[in-house]
Amino acid sequence: MAYEELVKQHQAAAIRTASLVLSGEAEAEDAAQDAFVKGYLALGGFRPGALFRPWILRIVANEARNRRRSAGRRAALALRIAEDRPPDGAASSPEATILVRERREALLKAMSGLSIDDRLVIGFRYFLELGEAEMAEALGVPRGTVKSRLSRALGRLRSKIEPGSAIARSTGEGDER
Repeated sequence: MAYEELVKQHQAAAIRTASLVLSGEAEAEDAAQDAFVKGYLALGGFRPGALFRPWILRIVANEARNRRRSAGRRAALALRIAEDRPPDGAASSPEATILVRERREALLKAMSGLSIDDRLVIGFRYFLELGEAEMAEALGVPRGTVKSRLSRALGRLRSKIEPGSAIARSTGEGDER
């Protein structure tokens, strides 16, 4: 019963993690489910005192990578993280809704051009809001490596954002000054 509670608690983050690597929601859900089964079977190797979330997200990421690699697909990334709603405090006018949608589409397009490792480090930080320690454990790297990987991944993401896109317009990227 305790593992069932852990699954319920971390299921959404697991599906989002798998979505960073895989191209379909159903495929991400399957990968997350298989990762939870693998996690259950590997509970004997779970370090006492360690955090469960980064441990299971690492299993999910590995499962998703394995699925992508074995399928040999180069499908576009499908992130189903953000809901179709304006940011907190923003007006819910049709114009604001369209702008939010344009920004998300531009971000998804830019993210889909990144490597899996870049998508994971950005996704863990900004979509799942993991801290450095959790990210390091989930990625299987030292904390200092997380900082440098995130910095490089964000740089690559910035370079993929088209100067006239909704994201660039909202952040001032590509403005002539």
